[in-house]
Amino acid sequence: MATEMPSLVQESLQCPVCFKDVTPGTINAHLDACLLHGSTSSSPPAAAESGSSPPVKKPRISAEPVNKSAPASSSSFSGTQSSMFPMFQSNKGKLSVHNDRVGVSTSKQSPVRAKEAKRTEAEFGSAGMEALQNQKPPPVPDTGTLKRTGYGLSPKTLLSFDKPLADVLRPNTLEEYFGQSKVVGQQTLIRSLIESQEIPSLILWGPPGCGKTTLAHIIASSSKKRGTARFVTLSATSASTSDVREVIKQAQNELRLCKRKTILFIDEIHRFNKSQQDTFLPHVECGTVTLIGATTENPSFQVNAALLSRCRVLVLEKLSVEAMGLILNRALETLGIRVWRHGPSHPKDQARSNGHEPNIYIEQKALDTIAYLCDGDARTGLNSLQLAVQAQMKSMHPNLLTQETSREIVVTEQHIKEGLQRSHILYDKAGEEHYNCISALHKSMRGSHESASLYWLGRMLEGGEDPLYVARRLVRFASEDVGLADPAALPQAVSAFQACHFIGMPECEVILAQCVVYLARAPKSVEIYKAYANVKACLRNHKGPLPPVPLHLRNAPTRLMKQLGYAKGYKYNPAFSGPVEQEYLPEELREIDFFTWTP
Repeated sequence: MATEMPSLVQESLQCPVCFKDVTPGTINAHLDACLLHGSTSSSPPAAAESGSSPPVKKPRISAEPVNKSAPASSSSFSGTQSSMFPMFQSNKGKLSVHNDRVGVSTSKQSPVRAKEAKRTEAEFGSAGMEALQNQKPPPVPDTGTLKRTGYGLSPKTLLSFDKPLADVLRPNTLEEYFGQSKVVGQQTLIRSLIESQEIPSLILWGPPGCGKTTLAHIIASSSKKRGTARFVTLSATSASTSDVREVIKQAQNELRLCKRKTILFIDEIHRFNKSQQDTFLPHVECGTVTLIGATTENPSFQVNAALLSRCRVLVLEKLSVEAMGLILNRALETLGIRVWRHGPSHPKDQARSNGHEPNIYIEQKALDTIAYLCDGDARTGLNSLQLAVQAQMKSMHPNLLTQETSREIVVTEQHIKEGLQRSHILYDKAGEEHYNCISALHKSMRGSHESASLYWLGRMLEGGEDPLYVARRLVRFASEDVGLADPAALPQAVSAFQACHFIGMPECEVILAQCVVYLARAPKSVEIYKAYANVKACLRNHKGPLPPVPLHLRNAPTRLMKQLGYAKGYKYNPAFSGPVEQEYLPEELREIDFFTWTP
């Protein structure tokens, strides 16, 4: 055993690069030296043999594809690759390939690029090619600048997008957000919280097109710029409870690993049922997610009270005509559309009309019509502008667009009215606006205001309300508010209900209008309403068992009941020529007059 040890120590290994036999202790330094210097000789540098520290390695990048048919011989390692050791190559090859990849060496070009270069040189000439090569590439603007300046595209291209114009021109900053100064104006609490990135959970409540989704996206854009939170959007019309739980799980991981909060925007949150809304409760409470919900319905009725207590409700108002004017002016500026002025065109407009795009104008009356008829809905207003301009551009004959003569498109007030047809009336038969309008109608008739009564009736009928519902409310009003001051009011209301049932809408609208005006003009008396309300209060507040009916007021159809005293002592009023002294109330209530009694 002792005689075999020297043979083990003297055992050598073969280098796979130069095929030289080296000792196991120097194999690593030898390989580094061979790979570094590209040596194929049998004598590596002395530094490698001496076992000194290996030099710094260079990156290894394959220069040429492996030739699988090449024989595995020692000659294959000098400048070419071996199929056995594809990772080993000379340093020169690596350097040239690296330079070519990063663009240092431009001696080699692909056939496609060479063909493009020849075509470009043929078109522009040698001088033009030199100018193109010396020209600096234009700077790439950021997304926000592109959006504010109309994406740098022509109005025709912008208006031909698949997306609606209201979505293309959605604001990204609060400075471009018009019409809600009471909520996010200067010196408001919510604006300061948004600017400081301390965003609480919010419920945005307002009519369609007032800017709920836009405000949520502005908050998201501000958060993304600063990197303080991630923004996730879900729609309650399509999302399920599993989708919500998946988002919450991701938010927990994001908060635990990256220390970054998640803003969850739920559009139409009122469409989530109670169990779905309860999913948010613990996570909103502990701050895992910042919830922003948008709804057109009253959150008092459509959002759980527990979730509502954890959020701040922002009431967004319907956009005013002035706010709609600002929004439309911003759209015109972005699209490059000018307000039409009667007379010769401006020289700049004439120069622009000689290009490939026609000049697009719009009358001021047309803008005012959009602002008034869109009923405070910015989405309707912008999309109506897009529809009118697109219709005029498509109606223009293609040959006219190629001529050098008048190339102007003017959108008039008539074009806008054709697109909108009529004013959009905000009315929801199953929502809060339903109760708001019927309450306004009732109070206007009670105040004897004929015009207001007709207006609120029209708001309901033109919004699609069931005429029989209105007729039933008029029957109630005839007794509640008119009462004995005009006993004919109740027959009028009942007749109106029957007539509406016979002929229906739209013929019955004038019948309802007649009844509404009659009830508004009729004298009012609520003594019946108050007296009966006092009776209900007396019954509800009575302590102990209710008093029995007096015996003389009870009917006695049998002999036994007569024997028990039923109807005994009752005075039949028609049998007397004058008033009859008789008690009709239980003994405990004989002194009460419900017309004057106060509970």
